Amino acid sequence: MTTLQLDEQGRLRHFLTIEGLSRDWLIRIMETAQSFGSVTAQSVKKVPLLRGKTVVNLFFETSTRTRTTFELAAKRLSADVLNINLSVSATAKGESLLDTIRNLEAMFVDMFVVRHADSGAAHFIAQHVAPHISVINAGDGRHAHPTQAMLDMFTIYHHKQDFEKLKVAIVGDILHSRVARSQIQALKILGVSEIRVIAPETLLPASVTELGVRAFHNLDDGLADTDVIIMLRLQKERMQGAMLPSEHEYFQCFGLTEARLARAKPDAIVMHPGPINRGVEMDSQVADGPRSVILEQVSHGIAIRMAVMALAMGVVQRGAVA
Repeated sequence: MTTLQLDEQGRLRHFLTIEGLSRDWLIRIMETAQSFGSVTAQSVKKVPLLRGKTVVNLFFETSTRTRTTFELAAKRLSADVLNINLSVSATAKGESLLDTIRNLEAMFVDMFVVRHADSGAAHFIAQHVAPHISVINAGDGRHAHPTQAMLDMFTIYHHKQDFEKLKVAIVGDILHSRVARSQIQALKILGVSEIRVIAPETLLPASVTELGVRAFHNLDDGLADTDVIIMLRLQKERMQGAMLPSEHEYFQCFGLTEARLARAKPDAIVMHPGPINRGVEMDSQVADGPRSVILEQVSHGIAIRMAVMALAMGVVQRGAVA
């Protein structure tokens, strides 16, 4: 996978997964995102780095935050953006994924941002695109969501600086979450002191400890003395059968409240990739409280996605606009 993501000179060509990337690459992405921070404060929120380039958003799954922030990121880099309405596209009429890609390539595009229900879809597309085209994975099945993981790392860095001293808890549907997998990979690469996953047994992979994490089935125990709490939504669309008695019972056992948050360190931050199910994963007091950085995550998503696009297209050097 690393050889597919990086070209022969070690430059980023595709961004498909966190797995296999070096700590230096993760830092480089965050430094580059930091350099784009001033763009949002400008009266004209644009830089000309991708002027003349065409970015195609191929979202085979519904999305609000991810698709919107990718679109804004591309436009702030001055790219032309094409959003394909896949519900009425040729794929809905039986055209294969590869034929769809070939037809779009014939329109002289430069980048595909792909979200797909099948694990490995972005990887498959990256293997078959023309050499000048970059592919960004915006979430594939239960496999990976690398830009979400990077915006989460960027948010943590803004508040905590030193990853190596942190204890991070990821709470919720670990089994079905591509976000959790990418977060765990990124946290390990950045040298986090301890990664905890907290969930009922039915929502944890059988071999979860092989990922290098500590597993907890009790929320109070898992949150004790943590610096960062990342809540995950229940992926009901990916569940088969009755994996939980009820959402109400789940909240009683694993929902984050002010009382449970008190188990963490006083300066612990609360995160969530969204969308939040209030009263299921957390209550509104926590979601809207002073330790919540959930809306910051959304804002940081634009800068991180600008950074990934710019690096993949080779128009920036480390941490600064070229």
